[in-house]
Amino acid sequence: MRDDRTLDTQTTPGDLTDRSDDTPSTDRWTALRASAAYARNLLHGPARARVALATGVLCCLSLAAVAQTQGESADAAARGEALTARAEATQRAEQDRPSRDADRAATSATPAADPDTDTRPTRKPRPVDPAPVAGLTEAQMENAEAIVRTGREMGVPRRALVIAVATAMQESNLYNYASGVLPESQNYPHQAVGWDHDSVGLFQQRPSSGWGPVRRLMEPEFATRQFLSALEQVPGWQRMRLTDAAQAVQISAYPEHYAKHEWRATKVVEAIVLSGK
Repeated sequence: MRDDRTLDTQTTPGDLTDRSDDTPSTDRWTALRASAAYARNLLHGPARARVALATGVLCCLSLAAVAQTQGESADAAARGEALTARAEATQRAEQDRPSRDADRAATSATPAADPDTDTRPTRKPRPVDPAPVAGLTEAQMENAEAIVRTGREMGVPRRALVIAVATAMQESNLYNYASGVLPESQNYPHQAVGWDHDSVGLFQQRPSSGWGPVRRLMEPEFATRQFLSALEQVPGWQRMRLTDAAQAVQISAYPEHYAKHEWRATKVVEAIVLSGK
């Protein structure tokens, strides 16, 4: 104990060494009430805030869930409509198939058009080369075809065609001849070479006698025209024997030789005419 009337400071375990004892009692009461209010605010205020926050969060989650559910429902509805439309299209296709099959069957079963009532243009069959007849080769048959084709273009009767073919059989054996004594004739297409003066072609016509130029007489069509034009100038040729009509044009040293080719010439002309050539 000291003589200044104060006690020595006592420090005990658990006491705060910095505690102040100089605060008035009234102020201390006011501070306590403020501290209590603050404590209540800490206890109750944040709790309300937490509740409000929790409520807001739940509300937002609910709205998001509703939106997601609505979106999924819309997607499901769209997929359902697409599947329904696809199923309906498939069903219509299955229903239409029998009718299409029936239409195809009816079309395939349609009878051929009546030639008496059908006005559509008909396509004529394409003519084919006739097979050689009467012992002719392919080359001989082609030359006979040239004679018949040219005569038909001129419009002469079939009798004239037979006379022309028989004459060519006798004169050149139905081969296109060039002349060995007329070298120019060998410059043109030919199938044989003869030596009877300047006679050339299927009908052994002589350029020197006025039948025509060598170049043209080597053409089967031109040679045929020259022969048939001369035949038509013979009076009454239609009523003559074949050998007499041919001799009237050719003036041959062997007038009766044409007659032996008549039956073969008739058969050849008939085959060519029937083929449509």
